[in-house]
Amino acid sequence: RRDKMTSNESVPLVKSGDSNDHLKRLKAYQWWAFFVTFGGYFMAHFSRKCYSTVKQQLQDDAGYSSLILSEMDTVFMGTYAIGNIVSGKLGDTFSPTTVLSIGLFGSGMCLFLMVVSLWFNFEGMSQSLGDFFILSVYFLFGLFQSTGGPVGTAVMGNWFCDKASVKNRGSIFGFWTCHQYMGDCTAALCTAIVLNGGYDYWWALFIPSVTNFMWGFLTMRLVADPIDMGIITDDVRIRMEKNAAKAAAGEIVDDNGPAPITYAGALRIPMVAQYALAFGFFKLTNYVLFFWLPYFLGKNFDPVQANLIAMLYSVGMMPGGIIVGYVSDIFGGRRATVIGVFMCCLIIFLSIFSTKSEELDASSLLVMLCIMGILVGGPNNIITSAVAADLASHPSVKGSNKSLGTVTGLINGCGAITAAVGLLAVGPLQDKYGWSSVWLYLIGCTCTGTLLMAPKIYSELFPPTVTTHSEIV
Repeated sequence: RRDKMTSNESVPLVKSGDSNDHLKRLKAYQWWAFFVTFGGYFMAHFSRKCYSTVKQQLQDDAGYSSLILSEMDTVFMGTYAIGNIVSGKLGDTFSPTTVLSIGLFGSGMCLFLMVVSLWFNFEGMSQSLGDFFILSVYFLFGLFQSTGGPVGTAVMGNWFCDKASVKNRGSIFGFWTCHQYMGDCTAALCTAIVLNGGYDYWWALFIPSVTNFMWGFLTMRLVADPIDMGIITDDVRIRMEKNAAKAAAGEIVDDNGPAPITYAGALRIPMVAQYALAFGFFKLTNYVLFFWLPYFLGKNFDPVQANLIAMLYSVGMMPGGIIVGYVSDIFGGRRATVIGVFMCCLIIFLSIFSTKSEELDASSLLVMLCIMGILVGGPNNIITSAVAADLASHPSVKGSNKSLGTVTGLINGCGAITAAVGLLAVGPLQDKYGWSSVWLYLIGCTCTGTLLMAPKIYSELFPPTVTTHSEIV
């Protein structure tokens, strides 16, 4: 029940004894919120990576052309990018638990429909029918997959809002973002077991379909916001105090909870637009390395060696978020500064690659790519989690608006769009000017993203001095 308060009524502010009880209940549920949201995003990467691990079988056995496989990736990336922006807003407007569950159920259903198309050989019956069906499924798959990032981050922000959690926000979200790499590794392991065991390759798609459904039912039981359990957090307390002030002034207060922020309102939060643009350039650097490294390394190494060396880049990305988060917590949440240092180090490594990459032996490449994975993965992971949570906690919206899902969706979605467009330049560049031009291109992208963060880095290093009234007198 929502109460309308007048000047004759008082707002029951939380007493100190009650605050301790609320804090205990908040801390007790945090591990469960971490586990369920971690698992949800794990499932997203588990399901999308399983498809990529059976691409060869889809081409050889199911009859999909290389063109249609490429179009599937393009359609997925397009709807995933747009879906991030939409899903974040939906998570702030409606029940985050419902949005997350729909994403998991939808992802499971899309994978199951893909398996059905393989069972009944849609591609064999009619190539145009098979192509249309699989592209339609992947159009929806991208939308459903987009819910995990922004909405899961919003739920994490709702629960990890006490002072101790905010102080260690970088470390907490650094560990939380390991879900994607664990999902990718599990997908590769699942496919290896299926293929080595002599089972039909479609089992590698059917298994994540089932696990997505199972985790969707588990997610339905998740409580997305502490207020739904009667736990009063700092944000709720701020809103109550604002309502009390309005009621004392004779205003009628209709408290329906914090309103979801608009896209325009989210972009007006300081540094949101800059981070969205900067993240696009950082994500582009990551995508180029992730998608093109095996191809580049294949020029000088056999396929097995090339994939093994390229894998070290992905391995390095996993601890990257933990390192950036932990270090930024040590330095009082100065995440932009830590990210800037990591990007400057990355520029040095890219410079070495631009001149010496084709001369390096396997051991040197293993070490360099692992370090580059840390330097790229850390900022990418933290910007869409801890940094987004910091931005959504800005005083202009704290306690007044639900904004974390929208902010995370904008940063992730805009970043994905920028990266998808930027990837189009890689092929022509390496064909016409060689791989040194690609590394120079990535140096330019990294520099541009870092420069977009320069105002924030400057404000962290040289915070404005606050002049008090006593100093003026």
